[in-house]
Amino acid sequence: MKKILGIRSAPPGHWVGDGFPVRTVFSYQDGGWQLSPFLLLDYAGPAPFPPAEEPRGVGEHPHRGFEAVTIVYQGEVEHRDSAGNHGRIGPGDVQWMTAASGVVHEEKHSREFTRQGGTLEMVQLWVNLPARHKMSPPGYQTLLDRQIPRVILAEGAGTVRVIAGELEGLKGPARTFTPIHLWDLRVRGGRRAELPLAAGSTTILFVLRGKVEMGLSGKAGEAELVLLSREGEGIVLDAREDASILVLAGRPIDEPVVGHGPFIMNTQEEVQQAIEDHRTGRMGRIPGTAS
Repeated sequence: MKKILGIRSAPPGHWVGDGFPVRTVFSYQDGGWQLSPFLLLDYAGPAPFPPAEEPRGVGEHPHRGFEAVTIVYQGEVEHRDSAGNHGRIGPGDVQWMTAASGVVHEEKHSREFTRQGGTLEMVQLWVNLPARHKMSPPGYQTLLDRQIPRVILAEGAGTVRVIAGELEGLKGPARTFTPIHLWDLRVRGGRRAELPLAAGSTTILFVLRGKVEMGLSGKAGEAELVLLSREGEGIVLDAREDASILVLAGRPIDEPVVGHGPFIMNTQEEVQQAIEDHRTGRMGRIPGTAS
């Protein structure tokens, strides 16, 4: 079995734009835990928003060198980018944006959610790309809830939505550049969940709600992250109450990580080039926006 290396609580929140009150659970800039290929995890909400006329969110901004994965639990988010992609995701849906060589995008509450108001809850995960793929063409995947397969756990312990990777022969719909498991786990209170996870992968659990125990010393609750060892295979969770957990496992990318804001590359020179490419418009603009 994998061992617990540490448990971390989400820090106080901050606003991203005017639509996303987030807690940055971890970031590659922390200088602490080595979590490759995962770079950052932001947890937004749950936060209530009253009805409004104009969508709240984050306006036009660039990215290069990684992928941004957005999982919506409550509310509705709309995306537009310089590659011409446009998508809207609601509860259970996932947006997998590959910035790669560079994309300019905006992310806001959908117009329907804006008009009606409601509670917003979502996670955004940044996943690194290997050097050989950092300058690949950008891409965009909309993964609707109905497209994501579900595994029923033994003895009715709960369910797992397989967003990426594979579990019990069911493959997630997300296309990834390196081997990644991304599972949305729900465990019923008083039940035990056993999950197979291979040795050698960075493995992280993020508890969105509920309380879980892992052995005698491992207890985690709402908005807490558990880092597990790369050694060992599999995990066992005991849910003390109904729990929602995001499971991340990925093969580490053994390459330098040099970042500045929305650009994550391998060298400082590559970061400077990204800044220049955005400044001169080489990453494009969102169709329909002013030049």
